[in-house]
Amino acid sequence: MSIENTALVGIIMGSKSDLPVMQDAIDILKKFNIPFEVSIVSAHRTPERMFEYAKSAAARGLKVIVAGAGGAAHLPGMVASITHLPVIGVPVKSSNSIDGWDSVLSILQMPNGIPVATVALNAAKNAGILAAQILATSSAPVAERVLAYKEELRRAVETNAKEVETTSF
Repeated sequence: MSIENTALVGIIMGSKSDLPVMQDAIDILKKFNIPFEVSIVSAHRTPERMFEYAKSAAARGLKVIVAGAGGAAHLPGMVASITHLPVIGVPVKSSNSIDGWDSVLSILQMPNGIPVATVALNAAKNAGILAAQILATSSAPVAERVLAYKEELRRAVETNAKEVETTSF
C-alpha cells in the first residue's frame, strides 16, 4: 500500500456547516502530504451511512479517522464504537450549540472501552497534526515531515522572541 496513492486519514463531519472548521485538518494533512478523504456522515440523520463508513474504513486503507461534530456531537463516539481505528474527535461550536460545551463534553466523556482522542473546540488543525503523528509511528517519511513542521514552529518562536526582546517598550 503506497502512502502516496491511498487515503490514510478519513475526515468526516456531521454536516456541511462543519466544513469551515474541518478545513484546518484538510490543510495540515495537505502540508504533510498525507492522503485523505473527506465526507459528511451524520450520526443522527444518516446512521446507516455512519455505520457503513466506520465498518469499512480499515478495509479501505484508512489508519485514522478525524470526526468533527457540533451540538450533541455523537459522531466521533459512535464511529469509535464501530471501528478499531483511532478516532480523533473535533468538537465544533455550531449554531445550535451551548457555547460549544455540549460538543466538547459529548466527545470527551466517552465510556471506558470506547476511547476518542479529543482536541479543543474547533481545533481541527490539532486533530490533523495528531493524525499525522499517529501515522508517523510507522512511516519514516511522515515522521520526517512532522519533525520538520515542529522545527518550523520552534524557529517561529525564536524569531518572535528576538523581536520582542529587542523592542523598546
